[in-house]
Amino acid sequence: MSRYRGPRFKKIRRLGALPGLTSKDVTSQVVSEQSSSSKKSQYRIRLEEKQKLRFHYGLTERQLLKYVRIAGKAKGSTGQVLLQLLEMRLDNILFRLRLASTIPQARQLVNHRHVLVNGRIVDIPSYRCKPQDIITAKDEQKSRTLIQNSLESPPREKLPTHLTLYPLQYKGLVNQIIDSKWVGLKINELLVVEYYSRQT
Repeated sequence: MSRYRGPRFKKIRRLGALPGLTSKDVTSQVVSEQSSSSKKSQYRIRLEEKQKLRFHYGLTERQLLKYVRIAGKAKGSTGQVLLQLLEMRLDNILFRLRLASTIPQARQLVNHRHVLVNGRIVDIPSYRCKPQDIITAKDEQKSRTLIQNSLESPPREKLPTHLTLYPLQYKGLVNQIIDSKWVGLKINELLVVEYYSRQT
């Protein structure tokens, strides 16, 4: 299954707020289905949690399954490791640093070679950032203009403690692995792991 390119508000109305999917104010669009009288099955609850994760980070089904398998082999809670893997992706780090207003925009910046990691061009959005990685805009006017537009838009949330932003230098620093409380998505990651438990 390919990456979703359809209407974003449709997904937000069904799944709730997905801050990585759109930069527009969606509070009026979000309609909670929990108030409806129909009772959700256990399968549907797990499926919706999985879909939230998938659409927020802009992953294909195959990519998400791969991350779940990697997280299952790592030490520690599978759900926490899964969120750490997703949060340390380069496209997500750009979004968290506010160098891009959405994760799809961050992915486009990376694909079009506007971003350097430790002084080298990286054009793979799924590149896994490590502590002490320095992320900068390419030293070209076009690259800096694209990032400046995102930096000038009003911030929607505080900068996570695991990142440091130097806006005048178009630069960000990864201080450490993300703490799970900074994941800006209301999600029960254990339900996602349970959803995939039959496939891994």
